[in-house]
Formats: sequence, C-alpha cells, structure tokens
Amino acid sequence: MSGETSRPAARAAVIGNPIGHSKSPRLHAAAYTALGAPIDYGALEADPEDAAALVERLRTEPGWRGLSCTMPMKAAMVPFMDEASDRVRRLGVLNTVVVDDSGGSVRLLGENTDVDGIVRALEAGRPRSGDSFAGGRLAILGAGGTAAAAVEAAALLGIAHVDLVVRNAGRASGTVALAEELGLAVRAVDAPAAGAALGEYDVVISTLPPRAADPLVDVLLATAPRPGAPLLDVAYDPWPSRLADAWEDAGGRAVDGLDMLVHQAVEQALRFARVDLLSDPSAREVVTNVMCDAVGTPRRRG
Repeated sequence: MSGETSRPAARAAVIGNPIGHSKSPRLHAAAYTALGAPIDYGALEADPEDAAALVERLRTEPGWRGLSCTMPMKAAMVPFMDEASDRVRRLGVLNTVVVDDSGGSVRLLGENTDVDGIVRALEAGRPRSGDSFAGGRLAILGAGGTAAAAVEAAALLGIAHVDLVVRNAGRASGTVALAEELGLAVRAVDAPAAGAALGEYDVVISTLPPRAADPLVDVLLATAPRPGAPLLDVAYDPWPSRLADAWEDAGGRAVDGLDMLVHQAVEQALRFARVDLLSDPSAREVVTNVMCDAVGTPRRRG
C-alpha cells in the first residue's frame, strides 16, 4: 500500500575464517523456526582486519540483530564494543555481538557465551546426576581464548585447582593471571607432567583445534584417568577425536564438543531473538532441544 514502510528483515551471522564448516547456521535456523522469529542467519568470512568494516555494517545497515564470532574474530571485535560484559572484560575475548537499536541509536554489546556452553556441557557429562565439581581439579589443554572461557567456567562450577597444559609456560601467563583473579589455584604444566598425574583430575577440557591434540594422546594417557572422569573436547569435527577415543578406552567419559557448541548457541539465539525469559521461561529448553535435533546430538534440558 502506498505510504507504508516495511520493517527491515532481521538478520544475524557467524563470522570467522574458515567458516564453511560452521554448524551455526543450522543451529540458529532451527531456533528461530521454533521461536517463530523471522531472522535470516548467514555466514561471513572475516579476518581481524575486517572488524572495523563489519562494525560499520552493524551500525548502518538496518535489521542486524547480532554476530556469532569464531576464530580469529573473538579478540578482534572487543575494542569496537560500546559495552562489554564483565566476563568479556576479564577474558579479553567475546563470541557474541548483540545489536541493540531499542534506544533509537545502535549500540553493540559484547558477551561470551562459550562459558555457558562449557558449564552446561560439563554438567551434562557428569558421571552421575547430582555429582558436583566443587573443590575439584581441572586440566585444560591449551591457553588461548577458549581456555580462558574454560577457566571462567571452572570458577562457576566451583573447581578449586586448574592446571594449564601447555608447551611454553610463558604463553599461558594471561590465562594464569585470569585464574588467580577468579580465586583459583593454578599452574602451567607440560603434557608429560599432566599425564603422570592424570588420575588426580576430576575433569579435563581440551581447547585445542581439531587434530592438534593427536600428538599428545600417548603422553597424556601415560597413566589412567579417574574412572568416569569427563573429558570435554571442544573440537567436535572429526568426532570422536583420537583423544576422545583413547580417553574412553582408558575408562573416562568423553563429552562431545557439539554439546558446548549447542549450549553457547542457545544463549546467542535467545539474545538475537530478543526473548524475554521471564515471560517465556520454557524458551531455553525449547531452543536447546531443537538445536540438539538439528545436529544429531542427544537432547539436553535447557
């Protein structure tokens, strides 16, 4: 009808490089269908030098709801945020940019839902329902951005001690400082030292890229893990990884990185769709279940 103006189509995207393998478009599409939210979710290849141009698009192109940020964009986008959560300020990395245009101007809000993904994946991977990680000991393979999220998750789970398993202790200094800030006992160790004490860990998280943990398997599993102890391998493709297979063969329990991927994406989708959980408390469970179905992983309660 003449004179009518239509609201711009809502959209969001995952950004990073490489991006062709990403399961995020499938996950988010399932969520928005279930929520009845008409959001077009795509994928954009991006490197750190593209961050300023991406931010300009978010500020000037109508309809943007947010970005899901993968490597190498997790640190690159932080300086461009109008507001960053306390979590992002501590970690120095984000995985979520929320576009807020509710006040008549565009504000970009940075969040890190990787922490939520790790917490919920580990809670689902506990040997027995009701078990607690409180006071426990965690080993984290790696010391990058995802390792920082794992340290934050450890604090939320009540874990008391973290070992960062790295080849060069100097490269872990920032993550060590974060753990100390959060009140955790922490040290940097190499893979042989972690392998010699493997039975002392209540949980292990590998934050290494796909196949990067393969050369460490024999050294790390020099001794047996605690029976039933969960290993979360965030590198979900290929799955099971060599590390996950060896962990289960040795008596531990491997937690698929897809669980983390789903749970971090749930929090993003709820934000991009602007769901009010107070008025729709079942939305998280609904979104969690349809996302699990979308990638063929067992359903988890939100």
